[in-house]
Amino acid sequence: MAQMKERMILVVDDDAGQRGLLGEFLGRQGFQVIAADSGEQALALLDDHSPDLMISDVRMPGMTGIEALREARKTHPALPVLLVTGYADVRDAVEAMRDGALDYLEKPIDLDELLRLVDRILGIGERVVPVVELPPLPNGVVCQSPAMYRALSEAALVAPSEARVLITGESGTGKEVVARLIHQWSPRLAGPLVTVNCAAIPESLLESEFFGHERGAFTGAVAQRVGRFEEATGGTIFLDEVGEIPLSLQAKLLRVVQDGAYQRIGGNEERHSNARVVAATNRDLEEEVEAGRFREDLYYRLNVIEIALAPLRDRREDVLSLATTFAARYGTGTPRLAPNTVDVLTRYPWPGNVRELQNAMERAALMSRGGIILPEHLPTRVVREAGSASQVPAANAPAAVAHGQTIEDLERDAIRNALRDHGHNRTRAAKALGISRRTLIYRLRRYADEGYDLDAE
Repeated sequence: MAQMKERMILVVDDDAGQRGLLGEFLGRQGFQVIAADSGEQALALLDDHSPDLMISDVRMPGMTGIEALREARKTHPALPVLLVTGYADVRDAVEAMRDGALDYLEKPIDLDELLRLVDRILGIGERVVPVVELPPLPNGVVCQSPAMYRALSEAALVAPSEARVLITGESGTGKEVVARLIHQWSPRLAGPLVTVNCAAIPESLLESEFFGHERGAFTGAVAQRVGRFEEATGGTIFLDEVGEIPLSLQAKLLRVVQDGAYQRIGGNEERHSNARVVAATNRDLEEEVEAGRFREDLYYRLNVIEIALAPLRDRREDVLSLATTFAARYGTGTPRLAPNTVDVLTRYPWPGNVRELQNAMERAALMSRGGIILPEHLPTRVVREAGSASQVPAANAPAAVAHGQTIEDLERDAIRNALRDHGHNRTRAAKALGISRRTLIYRLRRYADEGYDLDAE
């Protein structure tokens, strides 16, 4: 580690949230970090320092990252450069590799991938990854599975920074719980946490909800109203289901996310909010961008770091702990689960995720009246489908193929080969596989939890 402390990395990004997050993360890994908010400032720092690596965003006002790379090459021809790019700029990033960039990372940055690339470029051997100690969890927050532990570790890492966070996952996986933890673990705890459910507010009222309005701004505006961004000043604003925001409003949202500026409806005064933005969605926003339903620039501003929550079926270690937590919340005394109830709970796939489990246990706690919770106290559908899952004959299991491989084995091998073929660049491997980068990252993490570290092979 003493050797790594001598390695200096120059981080170049006009986005203060991303710049601060990368600096803090790399600093925790033992690197010395200097930062620039523009290509011009980066070149000035190169005159005063001798960094071992430059990590630069591509799209910046004024001098772009590619232009900065070309200028840096004139005076520092041996300086390794790693570019950070949105997928719309990937072609430029690939072409810039001819000018000396060693590789590129696609936004949103995956910190694990970033560290592997940095270590490879600087010739640092395999490191021992320290076990992350989570801050104390509030009552009712369960973290028994590796998948949930990973997600909360990422939340704990990003919470002290000002970086914007996008929490993704199916409905009912606990995105709001994670957003609350990020606020609770941040220096903004003394400020407000303001939640806006973007899917529950009519499109015609959403702008007023965000920014407020002046009296008489429209029919029915009988009094001045303060918007949610103004309420969240000094704290955190959580935009739940941000993928539902209409395209017509996204430009105004981009402005307040980018520099804090907004105007109330019917007003001329420019106002500012310094609220930290945490957003959540059950949609794949990369697909929404490609379909023209979500602004690319807004997506990258919101998604400085992405925390992906696994569905409950992929973190079954959490099921029983969550079940007893909910039973205690809605029942009386200490909840007790009959053995066959435990069997039902662990076999059922929980398509509705944590929210469905919560509803099921609320019903069970009421039906059992404080006694032992039996299968008949659970919803009929849960018992029926859990029973069906336990009776599937072996002949209906995924068919084995040559050499005893299962479909799961073939999928894992395909991903392993794609990573090897593309130098472990996840963006290029995902494109070769015909899946989204987000899907690839999720599967790699699941494999790692199962003991298959494909990135290390």
